[in-house]
Amino acid sequence: MRYFVTALGLAAGLAGIAAAQDGSRSGPGAPELQEGKAVYAHWCAPCHAADPGLAGTLALQNKYEGSLPAALEDRTDLQPAVISYFVRNGVAWMAPFRPTEISDAELEQLNAYLTAPLEQRGAHTQLLAQEMVRKSAAGGDQ
Repeated sequence: MRYFVTALGLAAGLAGIAAAQDGSRSGPGAPELQEGKAVYAHWCAPCHAADPGLAGTLALQNKYEGSLPAALEDRTDLQPAVISYFVRNGVAWMAPFRPTEISDAELEQLNAYLTAPLEQRGAHTQLLAQEMVRKSAAGGDQ
């Protein structure tokens, strides 16, 4: 039964990734956003990327019940002040990030990335988390 649930979760995750990565998000991002995208990939994507099995994405899916995209990279309503607040203060089980982890300059780059038009952000961030999900589903994380 455990393997069935894991396989079902993996299938749903892969379907969600495929659905989120449509043609408008397949190209390279704007060069001025690449540093912010790297900050997102390192610090945010492991919990908030376009994979419904990730803790942050799942929490936002449950909170918004589909009225807003659950993956932060798909949001167009985020404001820099809101992003900065949650990065520095955390929420629920999301820990706050200190300036020694995400510097103020990196936070500005992250804000620029997550508030840019979707077509400027380019393709979704590739995830280490996807590799971890595959290993877990294969039984390598026991």
